[in-house]
Amino acid sequence: MTKLVILGGGESGVGTAILGKKEGYDVFLSDFGKIKNTYKEALLLNGIEFEDGGHTEEKILAAEIVMKSPGIPDKADIVQKLRKQSTPVVSEIEFAFKYVKGKTIGITGSNGKTTTTMLTHWLLTNGGLNAGIGGNIGKSFAWQVANDDYDYHVLELSSFQLDGIIDYAPHIAVITNISPDHLDRYEYKYENYIEAKFRITMNQTESDYLIYDADDEASINWLKRNTTKACLIPFSIKQTLKKGAYLKDEKSIVINIDEEELIIETRNISIPGKHNWKNSMAAVLIARLMQIEESSIRGSLTNFQGAEHRLEKVSKIGGVQYINDSKATNVNSVFYALDSMTTRTIWIVGGVDKGNDYSELMELVRGKVKAIVCLGVDNRKLIAAFGETVDTMVEVDNMTDAVRMSQKFADPEETVLLSPACASFDLFKSYEDRGRQFKNAVRDLQS
Repeated sequence: MTKLVILGGGESGVGTAILGKKEGYDVFLSDFGKIKNTYKEALLLNGIEFEDGGHTEEKILAAEIVMKSPGIPDKADIVQKLRKQSTPVVSEIEFAFKYVKGKTIGITGSNGKTTTTMLTHWLLTNGGLNAGIGGNIGKSFAWQVANDDYDYHVLELSSFQLDGIIDYAPHIAVITNISPDHLDRYEYKYENYIEAKFRITMNQTESDYLIYDADDEASINWLKRNTTKACLIPFSIKQTLKKGAYLKDEKSIVINIDEEELIIETRNISIPGKHNWKNSMAAVLIARLMQIEESSIRGSLTNFQGAEHRLEKVSKIGGVQYINDSKATNVNSVFYALDSMTTRTIWIVGGVDKGNDYSELMELVRGKVKAIVCLGVDNRKLIAAFGETVDTMVEVDNMTDAVRMSQKFADPEETVLLSPACASFDLFKSYEDRGRQFKNAVRDLQS
């Protein structure tokens, strides 16, 4: 039996362990931290050997293949030792792809990939296709391959997951956009991060498709310097395209594949903002490639609810709209969020800065932001950037105070927007925890 070792006992690790056991591997899972009880139960139920709270190097280094969870960096000591002895270290996506029966649709990008993935899955399932959703969202891809028989898998893929692929090739790949993010994992070189994103197309063939943002500078520059065998399909909100998807007169998106034109009015897209017009373009292009009927696409776009923590309307209290955009952990995400605001806005921002350049937000802040509430341990960079731009700027160190302070500043027909531009780990467990605390604090205003 081939010895498979899995590093990390989270969703992707446990899913890979279950698939590996099903496919006849000798499986051992090791997590340096603590494994959640629900995952331990799944491992025990499937008779899989595991450890947590540390690594037994002798067992790990005896592996013939290793699946590394995406949260574990390549520079980790145990990973370096495995690579030194030439043990293959792959991602869950790579491992599961060998056993998948259906086709995969892989969606990556710095921003918008969660929404695009969810919307694509919504369009396909409403259109009658047997499709699963996984990767960096929902149930583990490997877990689904082990237990479900989908014809299509719609996968949200991070650069960390793509770093660990060798043969993986999606039938349809999407790169929503690329902006500087996670550079600490890429030697602080933007070009390394860009290359990681474009790994999604490296194994595609002439019968596959790469959908990309024709307005995105990093994507366009990469495509000028490199080649892919995939059929290229662009989308844009700035230019008219003969093939692909584009915005017409700020009122409708035009989808044109093989000279079959589909026109959808932007007012019929349920999720707000120009960035969501782009996400919708990418998802509809996929749906058209999958032969989903026009009537189904139109209906699905109208009633799609969107992703939690992404421009999520929480409540309207005293005429003030509260919006949870906790998933906006970089400047590019916040740009789209502020750009979509149609009222004066109280902006809750802050957390662990990831090398942000706030200058590109300055025009939007001047035009739309009434007050800034800094929610973080260290807000000096934010204060330096915007302290002279807005009249009101305060610091808080917990979500309850952030929401209550925002309520004081907001008048009827204005908006309170949580869009942090930063990671959450100074005050919160995750961006999900931050978003849920925001929603709870807003609901408490009504009690």
